Amino acid sequence: MEPGKPKAADSDAIAKVIESAQRMGVEIDEREAQDWVAAMETEASGGDLVVDVDTGVYGHRVTMLDFAPQDLARFREIGKIVGFDDRPPNVLTALSISGSAAQSKINTFPADCDFFERINIKADTREEACGILADMIREKALATASGPGQRLWEVKFGQHPVEAKKAGKPVGVKSPMSWTIDEVRAGQMEVTLMDGAAAVYTWADAARDPGWCKLDWVIADSSRGKLANASNVLDTTWEGPDGKIVPLDGFLDPDFQEVYLDTDSVPLFKKLVKELSADTVDDYVEALEHEVWKYTVEHPSYGKVARRLYNVFRMNGHYAEAAFIRELFDEPITALYQVAALVQTLGDAANSGEDFDSETMTAQVDTLIMSAIQALDGPEEAEMVGHLLKLRNSIQKRGAEADRSSDMTGIQDAALKAVNSYFERMLRSVPEIDAYLQEIVRRAP
Repeated sequence: MEPGKPKAADSDAIAKVIESAQRMGVEIDEREAQDWVAAMETEASGGDLVVDVDTGVYGHRVTMLDFAPQDLARFREIGKIVGFDDRPPNVLTALSISGSAAQSKINTFPADCDFFERINIKADTREEACGILADMIREKALATASGPGQRLWEVKFGQHPVEAKKAGKPVGVKSPMSWTIDEVRAGQMEVTLMDGAAAVYTWADAARDPGWCKLDWVIADSSRGKLANASNVLDTTWEGPDGKIVPLDGFLDPDFQEVYLDTDSVPLFKKLVKELSADTVDDYVEALEHEVWKYTVEHPSYGKVARRLYNVFRMNGHYAEAAFIRELFDEPITALYQVAALVQTLGDAANSGEDFDSETMTAQVDTLIMSAIQALDGPEEAEMVGHLLKLRNSIQKRGAEADRSSDMTGIQDAALKAVNSYFERMLRSVPEIDAYLQEIVRRAP
């Protein structure tokens, strides 16, 4: 095979998906698609870690092909808020951007600033490591609870030991404990057990079984003149005296969706990635396929299906199908995927009591209105714009939460319905992708 050219079989597959795309009105540049597939195949024969010496970022070869550095300064600035500091020599960290933020070449309408951080804690015992993690999360939450253009919205730390209700909503066994900043300050939360009795869980209780840990903020993104949700998912490991590394939530995350922001963390990254099993790619694809099943059958959401299929196809060599899905994220209607997320962010900010600039929030709603006009037609457009105008008016007047809730729900429902319909139609238009989805549906969960 000549350098820079895809295999003949891939060229035939590209031709087929381009034919499907043209039939559905999606423009795909054949030469660009071929170049991307050829690059994927070239990278597949090399090492997994790619370091960009110009920007000082690094990541898995597959992810780095989709990363564009133009927003790097912005992510590094937000990273100062969401990221954890090293505590050498016993605590080392590696902060990355993930999700649509890491795939910035193809996600024209990213909604959130998603971060992912590996934290390795050296300690004599697992209990001691969990205690260090508990202190770090609480300190970070309190330090970033409020400030110019930022507010901590939620912390997930610990796992519920039994079924219960919190604030009237059911929580299952082993589901993440969700803490408000007031609960973090108090160091405890109250739940109602299934027999109606009240129970109090302390921060120390949560530290015994940290589970899946995540922090969420609403942030005024000054570089873009809008608000954004910024989150940091933590993958925390304990390194014992014998050098053995143990994930505190029982699972070491693979490295296929992150772009790391500082090459100083490469040694830690390499140490942790060595702990991944030889079956990591297969396990990763299997986990994504289970989510594809869930969002196809159990909770239909074809926008989420498309995002997961893109990652599946990149990893299992279905490059032509991945190239097709890659183009779908650039279509105007996918801006509605952003609308659904940003509306929640605006609602969180407006209800927070913090001094977020109402002009910034109003301007952001105006942008959402233009996105809806561009993406929708007829009654769907009128309904969406009507809800957005009411939301705009409420934000300008600093209306009560109840005044906004119905419009927020209406916007999100309408946006996700339109996105869901679009992605299902597009994915089913390619026979190979449709057949793959049908196979996934036939599998038992």
